[in-house]
Formats: sequence, structure tokens, C-alpha cells
Amino acid sequence: MSSLPVIVGFGGFNAAGRSSGHHAYRRMILESLPAEHRQETLVGLAVLMGLVSFEDGAYRDADDRPYDLADIERQFGPAIIEGTLIRRIDSELFDVDAAHWQKNAEISNGGEPLSFELEWRELPDPVPSDWTLDEREGRKVRVTLPGSVQVKWDSVRELPVKSAGQLPKGFNPGSLYNSRFHPRALQMTVIGASDAVQSIGIPWPEISRAVRPDQVSVYASNVMSQLDEAGMGGLMQARLKGGRVTTKQCPLGLNSMPADFVNAYIIGSVGQTGAIAGACASFLYNLRAAVEDITAGRCRVAVVGNAEAPILPEVIDGYATMGALAQEDKLKKIDGSDQSDPRRSSRPFGENCGFTIAEASQYIVLMDDALAVELGADIHGAVNDVFINADGFKKSISAPGPGNYITMAKAVASARAILGEEAVRERSFVQAHGSSTPQNRVTESEIFHRVAEVFGITDWPVTAVKAYVGHSLSAASGEQLINTLGVFKYGFVPGIKTIDRVADDVFAERLRIPLTDLDRRDKPLDVAFLNSKGFGGNNATASVLAPRVVETMLRRRYGSDAFEAYTQRREQARANAAEYDQNATKGQFNTLYHFGEGMIDEQQIELDSHSVRLPGVAQAVDLDLPNRYRDMTE
Repeated sequence: MSSLPVIVGFGGFNAAGRSSGHHAYRRMILESLPAEHRQETLVGLAVLMGLVSFEDGAYRDADDRPYDLADIERQFGPAIIEGTLIRRIDSELFDVDAAHWQKNAEISNGGEPLSFELEWRELPDPVPSDWTLDEREGRKVRVTLPGSVQVKWDSVRELPVKSAGQLPKGFNPGSLYNSRFHPRALQMTVIGASDAVQSIGIPWPEISRAVRPDQVSVYASNVMSQLDEAGMGGLMQARLKGGRVTTKQCPLGLNSMPADFVNAYIIGSVGQTGAIAGACASFLYNLRAAVEDITAGRCRVAVVGNAEAPILPEVIDGYATMGALAQEDKLKKIDGSDQSDPRRSSRPFGENCGFTIAEASQYIVLMDDALAVELGADIHGAVNDVFINADGFKKSISAPGPGNYITMAKAVASARAILGEEAVRERSFVQAHGSSTPQNRVTESEIFHRVAEVFGITDWPVTAVKAYVGHSLSAASGEQLINTLGVFKYGFVPGIKTIDRVADDVFAERLRIPLTDLDRRDKPLDVAFLNSKGFGGNNATASVLAPRVVETMLRRRYGSDAFEAYTQRREQARANAAEYDQNATKGQFNTLYHFGEGMIDEQQIELDSHSVRLPGVAQAVDLDLPNRYRDMTE
């Protein structure tokens, strides 16, 4: 009997705001929300963006004027809307009209010898053989050379890409904890994973006491590593800039750090860990590892996530040179206008020209169903399976291939095996990869069409969150999953509001690609299929079950009496989670960051042939392991 991996916590931050409490999801469907939820969403963003703060029992602006929720919507609503989701890249990151670069130049003196002065310490090593040096006062030297010299001028140039899915304007992720010297992606790791863990509503020490220390898993990574100044970017640029490498840049630049930081500074795990990278499908790759461990009984609780901070001139240069990003001139051409709308640069399944890069941190916490029931954890959904397949032989490493047909068909078949054909036909929807490239809109929609055809699906709802928050690379599937939990909670499938119509070459006969929010409250959805396609042939599709489906399954497994007892225990977790949500909305995150705390004295580890016991840890590691190959050895 396999354990069911249930989602008991989720959190993070992206261009729509904070993920826990469904705040980021609600920003995407803002116009469909009742006034109370809309205002709660806006006030949380107002605090995050520094427009107001919570002081002395009230929300106040910089001039100490108090505001209620309705006042905040009236006063700051337009600024909040403009400062969230995809938009023109903020100058807080860099100036897209004047990005720094070095321009090559050759200096000569019209055929005459060229002469100039330097300080001795500024001379190149070795000095070129055709340079003549004449020592001057004050540690100066006059250099004379017979011809010309190559130099590099500090300069600026305009980037062809102007928009990105950035964190809300004015929000500094490093301000929520002592983040000194941390690259931006690791700052986002800490606050995102902390948000997810605290959203559970059960203190982590209580969870830890309920399981053996080796029954905890953490799977997290990123694709582009940490490429800003504090990470690999600074490491690679230091010598070229005439600077020095720091002690932090190399280790903190590794793409395994999003997992390592969770283990070392947030939950203090000594259990299984991994940092799996599968290009843009990386979140699902990590999720699959956690699902497999839980269903096989190798772990009982897992933290899964990704954090990516790629909004950098160098990364934009790379993807733009490939022709993968939506560039301003191409958007103008599509719109037949001399002005582009940076907020509509990502257009899944519409007339488009490339994806929009984004930053995000998305984490979830999984438990096996028995542990969730025992602890009274609130369940937001379950991941019944994740399928991964490659594309085989390829002409272009970035081109699509057959692997996604396999993953998508398997995911639908796995849901059919659990829920039946009618649920898949009538109560399922798709979270598309929806990268916003001309090739993707055709190839991915054809996969959906053909799968729908063989499973008898018509009018299949398809959404794509990249229309709102852009493409956050490794974290992209995490954004799909957390958005899906919002759909299960509120009943609205977010429409693709950045397009005027579905493109003519999209295979839309059996698909329903809404341009406004699709209201499914009267016909609740039971299952979502999260589809992801990554460079290199990294295809993954997950099947995610709605909480109402999971509750039915749990009632059957444990019986009505045990399930009712669980729901009573669950009330405390829900109350704690609601309290955390209220505090976080006010800006009181109390970020989990245990630097140098609770370290284990290895000399106090108790070890015998049957167990390993760590000081301060409730349960021991069991060494009485079964023989998995009994038929071959006995």
C-alpha cells in the first residue's frame, strides 16, 4: 500500500507577491475576487512594496497617516497593480536603456609614436616588448610605443529586452533576515522556504519529533546558479574587472545551494537531500524525487522547491542572442505600433515572439498521508505522480521532441486510473508550459489536442501562468503548482489576459483557452496536469489531485471515525496558518534563519550496530535494514 504524498504547506515569492495564503494567485485573478479578498491581497502587497507599514495597530504610510483596507485600495491600488506582475525592468535592478558593457577601441597617434603617463602599479605584467618606459616623479612612468594600443572603454548600451517578471517593486528580499553577502537567489531561497514551512501551521520541531531524522528530504536547485555579483557572476568577472574573488562567491554560486540553505539554516535536516536540474522542468524533477521517496517509504516529509534570480544583463544577452526572449522591436512589429506594452510581453498561445524572463522562489512541503493525518496537517492537494521523459535524437538541443507526448499521456492515464474516465474528461484542467514562443504554442497545443482526442476530452481548460509572472526557469513548474492550489481553493482558472485572441496555428479544437478568468465554482475541478518543457529535451508532467478528492481518499483509507478525529486536529493547524498569514500580511514574517544555531556536537553522537542517535533529536536512525535482495542471497 503506497503512501500518498500530500501538500501540507506552500510558499514563496514572485512577481505576483507572496505565495502562501494564495496571495500571489489572488493577484492574478484580482478582478474576479470579492471586495474583501481583493483588499486583503492589495494590502499585503502594499506592505511588501513599502507603501505602508503596520504600526500601533494600524496600516500607516511614511507620513504616519492611518489607512484601512478600503483606503489602501483607493490610495495605492494603481501603484500596486503597476508595480507587480510582468513589467518594464525596474532601475533598482539595472537600467535597460543603459546597461553597462566595455567597448573595444584602438588608440593611435596618426602614425607617430604614442605616449601617455601611468602609475607604475598600473603597468601591465609583463610589459609589452615594444613599450619604452621613462620614470617620472611621484611613482609615475611615461610610456611610449611605436604604433597603437587596444583599450576598453566603460560604456553603456540599450538592451533589446525591456520587461521581466520581477518581484514587486520596492520589495527587497534580503531585508527579511540577516542576508549579508548572500546572492539574490539564496535570499529568495531563505524567505521562500521559510514562508512555506511556516504556512503549515505546525511548528517544525513538532514535525521533526514525529519522524526519524533520516525520514526528512530536501530537494531544491536552480538552473542558472547564482550569477549576480555575490555569486558566480562576481567570481567570473573579478579578474576582468581588476578586482579580487571573495571567499563567498564560489561556494554560494553553486546550483545546489537552494537545497543546502534549507538544510543548514531553515529546518536543520540531516536527512536525504538533492539538487536536481532539468532546465525549465527542474521543479518537477525535484518533485518527482520527493514523490518517489514518499510513496516508497524512504521519507515521510519533504521540502521541495527552486529559487531563480536571472534578471541580469548577461543572462538576458544570452537568451536574447538565441532569439528566445520577447524583444521590444518584435513586440512592436506584432502589434503594428511604434510603442510596446511591457506588461503584455508574455503571450502564451497568442501572437508572440519569445518568452519573458523572471525571478521567483517557490517551495512546497509534502508529507505522507499517515503523518499528515497523525499531526492534523491541513491538506491543500496531493501529487499522485510525476513523469519525466527525454526527446531522443535531436537536431537542435533546444527544439521540442516526442518526450512530452509520453509524459502528458502518462499523467492523464495515471489520473484516470485513480479517478476514472469521467473525472478526467469533465473535471480536469491543464497548466501549460506556455512559454510564449511561436514554436511552443503550436507544438504544445498539438500534444494537448492529441491527448485530449484519445482520452475523449473536449473543451479542456488550459491556462498558462507565465502570462502573469514570466518564465522563472527552474521555479516555473513550482509557480504552476502553487497557482493550481489557488484554483482548487477559489474555483477560478486564470485567463490568459495578455492576448486578444488565440493564434490561428494553435490546435484549439478540443481546448478551452480562456482570455478571462474561467469560473468553475459550480463544477469544481478534481485534477490538474502540470506540463513543463525544458531545453535539452527535459520533459515533465505532474498529476495533482484537488483537496476534496484527497479527503475522499483518506476517508476510505482510515474510516469515517479516524477521519473525523483528523479534521478536529486539523483546526489548530489551520488557526496557526491563518495567524501566520495575518502577520505576514502586516510584514511580520519572522523569517526562519538559524545561522550557527542548534549545531550537533559530533562527539555526542551515540552509535551502535542497530541505531544512530543524535543529541537533541527525539528519534534514532534505524540501522536494522531489510535485505532488498533476499531472493538472490538466501
